[in-house]
Amino acid sequence: MLELDAAHQVMRGRDAEMSVVERLLAGTRAGRGAAVVVRGHAGIGKTMLLTAARAAAAEAGMAVLTTNGAEAEKALPFAGLHQLLGPLLGNVPALTPRLQRALRGAFGQEDAWPDLFTVGLAVLELLGDRAARTPLLIVAEDAHWLDPETLDVLVFVARRLTVEPIAAMMAVRAQHTGVLAGTGLGQLRLAELDDDAAGRVLADHAPGLSPGLRDRVLAEAAGNPLALVELPRVLTPGTGLPELLPLNERLESAFADRFAQLDDPARAVVTAFSADSGCPLPALLAAAQALTGTPVAATAIQPAIDAGLLQIQDRRLRFRHPLVRSAVYRAAGDIARLTVHSALADALADDPDRRAWHRSAATLGPDEQVSAELEAAAGRALERGALGVAVTDLDRASELTADPARRSSLLLRAAELASQLLDRQIAVQLVAKADPRQGDTADRARLALVRDIVEPGDFRDTGRLDLLCDLALDALAGGHPELAGMLCWRAASRCWWAGLPSAAGVRVTAVLGKLGLAADEPAALAIAAYAQPDVHGPGVLRQLPALVPDRTDVDGMRFLGGAALILGDFVTASSFMGTASAGYRTQGRAALLARNLSSTGFIRLWLGRWPAVRADLEEAESLAEEIGDHFWIVAARSAQALQEAMYGNDQTAVRLAASVLASPLVVGVRFVANAAQHARGVAANAAGRHDEALDLLLRVFDPQDDTHHPDMCGWALPDLADAAVRANRRPEADDLLARSAERAARFPSPMLARSLAYAQAVLSPEPSAAAAYGKALAMDLGPWPVHRARLQLAHGSWLRRTRRILESRVPLRAARDGFDALGAAAWGRLAREELRAAGEESAGRATPSGEQLTAQELQTAMLAAAGLTNREIGQRLFMSHRTVSSHLYRIFPKLGITGRAQLRAALEALPLDQ
Repeated sequence: MLELDAAHQVMRGRDAEMSVVERLLAGTRAGRGAAVVVRGHAGIGKTMLLTAARAAAAEAGMAVLTTNGAEAEKALPFAGLHQLLGPLLGNVPALTPRLQRALRGAFGQEDAWPDLFTVGLAVLELLGDRAARTPLLIVAEDAHWLDPETLDVLVFVARRLTVEPIAAMMAVRAQHTGVLAGTGLGQLRLAELDDDAAGRVLADHAPGLSPGLRDRVLAEAAGNPLALVELPRVLTPGTGLPELLPLNERLESAFADRFAQLDDPARAVVTAFSADSGCPLPALLAAAQALTGTPVAATAIQPAIDAGLLQIQDRRLRFRHPLVRSAVYRAAGDIARLTVHSALADALADDPDRRAWHRSAATLGPDEQVSAELEAAAGRALERGALGVAVTDLDRASELTADPARRSSLLLRAAELASQLLDRQIAVQLVAKADPRQGDTADRARLALVRDIVEPGDFRDTGRLDLLCDLALDALAGGHPELAGMLCWRAASRCWWAGLPSAAGVRVTAVLGKLGLAADEPAALAIAAYAQPDVHGPGVLRQLPALVPDRTDVDGMRFLGGAALILGDFVTASSFMGTASAGYRTQGRAALLARNLSSTGFIRLWLGRWPAVRADLEEAESLAEEIGDHFWIVAARSAQALQEAMYGNDQTAVRLAASVLASPLVVGVRFVANAAQHARGVAANAAGRHDEALDLLLRVFDPQDDTHHPDMCGWALPDLADAAVRANRRPEADDLLARSAERAARFPSPMLARSLAYAQAVLSPEPSAAAAYGKALAMDLGPWPVHRARLQLAHGSWLRRTRRILESRVPLRAARDGFDALGAAAWGRLAREELRAAGEESAGRATPSGEQLTAQELQTAMLAAAGLTNREIGQRLFMSHRTVSSHLYRIFPKLGITGRAQLRAALEALPLDQ
């Protein structure tokens, strides 16, 4: 039970919920921030709970910031965020220049195209700086009506509050099930009041009811607090409740009756306010005057406050409950609504976005001018990084044009933006409304791009390749070379993702030849490599080391890195993709960063620095989850499965791999399936189940198997060879070895060459084994510590078996040390067993301090050692500088150091690579 205001309103039946709030606020005051989403039906008490939370926070000396969602502002970019941060905007100059630009760009105060992650970081820093003085509670009421960009930023902030003295509470109506769902935030669901609490609420507000009416109200209210308060007000002496209607409709009817009893000026003001609850007071009064025909003063608001329809909270006029707004808007009538929206549009001439939206609401039938204004508003939203608002504006603009071709074009542009937001459901709905027959070649190209993103289908479908190529040629002929290039890239990507035969990519490379791209342009090299790696791969591999690319071209770095990756040049790929990741961090392009980190983590498994790889993969999964890119969550897990298998954690690896292979998102995507199956084979080998391992790995070499990939299967040769030898089934690998040697002879892939050399050495019969090992060891293995250590183990084992005991100890020691540096426990145990068999005891491996660091701590330590400040590190890793400080506080004792100046030496001493 809690006193809420001077009128001593009492909240009944919410002791458990208030305990959650009190724990949230207590943790925040102790520096452990958190967020909770309050869900419940209309009238269930969400607003009262948030009011109670605000009161408790204020009583405890905390600061409180509030934003209220409003339907009229849902199409205004960052409107809710601007309302929330209003009291703090004077502190923006204290942010770094980059964060200042992002926030001002979001609010339309500067020409900038901010990304949501950078805006989110700016907000986190602004809130954190304020909370450093006084713990802070941020409250978002009716969050389901906040603009999508504000919601995204709030989620970004809410997920990063663990070391901030900030609490966040966001209220969402129950039927908006998708809002703030799947975000990882705590959920507090408000249920109906029990009979005892409901009876006490009714007694508080209608103590004079007869027993019969009391029972009827209790039954009809069904534990809804708002209904218990409002239904008795519609009773008149001698009558019962009105006809049975759904509860919300009965409550709206009660509010509508109260609205109808207001005088004309008050009714006009409330009507105008229901059309735009965020407009300035002068515009509100001007719209009210349009209804009354006479000037309306601000005093006309008071009767609505007295009637319990409006209230003033946090110096802002608002409806007492969202149902009041919908009741008034419905009761106003069609003509009054049109009049109000038209008047508001005229009064908001200096706010073009709000004006465009009101003009569209005041329009009956097609209106090309209003449609054009909405299209322009969409353009402005894009400039501010508000893709969600732009989608809404373009969709509404399409409804107001009478030109079928323009309608389809607007819808397809909206669908393209929705696909970039990974909102597949909205994109599909927009595409369904478009008529591709009405559009031009650019529209048809956009349609194909959208469908390929939101409805990729089976990647093995070569018919889709033909369609993409046809549309690319049409776009090129229609004067749209950029769209043509994008279509060609999508087609090439499908070829490699599905592991299609070379013949499938012939058409793609033919289209590439017509795009007019320079032979050494990154996109051209990537398209050629992805479409036909066995045909164009050798040439691309020869070109890559000779290139002097523009490393400021971040997308170009991604193209080059991707080409090097799929062709097995992991060293070059790591360099290019590392540059791309740094660029995407600086630009705040989280979606591309997640994809890049997933790919980079996979290839760096063979290049050492496994703790850093673990950090990259965990960050890739976290970012992909945050932006809703479910495919790259699965892709990151396939690489994680392989790393866990290499560590020797066979059960974890098998679990991760199974989840990947069970996902419908990897149907036909053989590069992900191959990695997961490879992980299963490595895990089985690590656990000593060598027959099972061989059976699993043989599948990746079978062209008919869904886990086969023609380029990646050769990367599993070392594991296949180990399984074949230990299961005493060498002949089953012979044919695969011969086929791989034939491919390597015409395809100089560094990864394939080293994998093949290992397998040939391990599987060679005794007379030729020495030469095979000599050949493999003569290769440049410096940047390839995994291959080097495995080869040293195999070579030492062979020497021991051939009774060259003393000679065997040298490579076996090197293998043991190499595996210890990597943290490859299973392989490390094998090296120790071989050393013991060679007559040398070896102590067990101690866990290096580097492995005691979490993934994010390791990233933080590496950046701090490079000389970056806490704020610079925070901007790289999308966290506040206070979180960076918290990480460093935990890192120092783990590394046995006391200060930042010792970080570089401590990290260099860690056996992260060789």
